[in-house]
This record gives sequence, C-alpha cells and structure tokens, in this order.
Amino acid sequence: MLPRVLEPEVMDTAEEALDYDRMDHGTVNLRFVADFLAAAKSHGIPLDSGSRLFDAGTGTARIPIVLVQAGCAAQIVAADAAAEMLILARENIHRAGLASHISPVQRDCKALPEAAETFDAVISNSIIHHIPAPGLVFAECWRILQTGGLLFVRDLLRPDTEDDVEQLVRLYAGTESARQQQLFRQSLHAALTVEEVAGLLEPLGVRGDSVQPTSDRHWTVCARKA
Repeated sequence: MLPRVLEPEVMDTAEEALDYDRMDHGTVNLRFVADFLAAAKSHGIPLDSGSRLFDAGTGTARIPIVLVQAGCAAQIVAADAAAEMLILARENIHRAGLASHISPVQRDCKALPEAAETFDAVISNSIIHHIPAPGLVFAECWRILQTGGLLFVRDLLRPDTEDDVEQLVRLYAGTESARQQQLFRQSLHAALTVEEVAGLLEPLGVRGDSVQPTSDRHWTVCARKA
C-alpha cells in the first residue's frame, strides 16, 4: 500500500479554482447526487423546503446545483474554506438561478460555527483527502447533523501502487491538461483507505461498515445518526 502524501489543504488561488471548475466532474457529480438521493429516500430523510442540508467542501458548488436541479428542495448551505472557490461558486449559483436555494459560506470544516443538530443531512464530496487530520471534519459533520439525519461522504480511495495511480490518471484525466492530471495524481496520493476511514469513524460511534468502496477510485460513508 502506498503511504499517504498530503497535498495543500486549501486550493485558494484564482488559477487553482478555475482549473478545478474546468475539470470534467460531470459524471462523478451526477453519480454522487443520484446515490445520495437514493440513500436519503431509503432512510426516510426529508429533503423538502423545510429541510436543511450542509455541503462540506463544496468547491465551486457544482453538486448543490445538480442536487436542486434533480428535485432536492432543501435549503443548502454550501461551505468551503477557499475564498476563490466561493467566488466561482456564487457565479455558478447565480448563473443557474438558484441563489434562493443555495447559500455559499466560507468555513473551516474542521471547526464549524454551526450549532449542533442543525441539519437533516450533511454531504461532502472530495474534501477529506485535502485534510491532514480528517477525523476533525468527520467529527464536525457528525456534530451538526440532527439525530435521525444522514451523513453521506464520498472521496478518493488511495491506490495500492504507483502503477495503479498512473492507470487511474490515464483513465479518468487522460484528456485533461498536464496540470489537471498532476492535481488528480496528487489527490490520489493524499486519499485514504477504507480501513483508515473506518478508524476515524469509530470514535463517533459510527459503524465501520458504514464506509464501503463504491468505485475503482472512491469510498463512500453512508450513516444515519441514531
């Protein structure tokens, strides 16, 4: 197994934000939204206009936008630590005509100001691999989640070998720029294993089998707060 190699926690230059927003995340985002909506339905989680949803590490808010377009009526707080990401997030939300549904906010998701038990669902896609101590993010997401609410977190799965890394880069970023390929390569090296994630969830009382590998490059946490 490759050792974890950290990458910068916050991508907060205009160039980094623009590079990230231009990468083709469409298929991954649609799959995330479809899987989350299916999980929410199966667990009886309300996503109507009276519900609140928190997106930790929203980036440029592509997933909240797709969520609303797919029928999610919940009020969404879209949080990111990077000011430059949020500039593009506001532009994307405004362009989609969804400013009344999605509220972008600057947050350090390791130490949130939101009150405990505030949200019906907390989601996150691809923030965990950026965080040196990701247990802090899991703890904060769990804290702000209401009893009975759903935690749905997905991120990259660290490959076993360098050859596996390069194969994934060729397969999923082969048509991207050299810089974007390098960003993906670094993210794979910074990712966690299923076993590492399960270990971080254990102190929260979240069952280890709540995290599962869900593609050749992703794991997913799906856990309802008892």
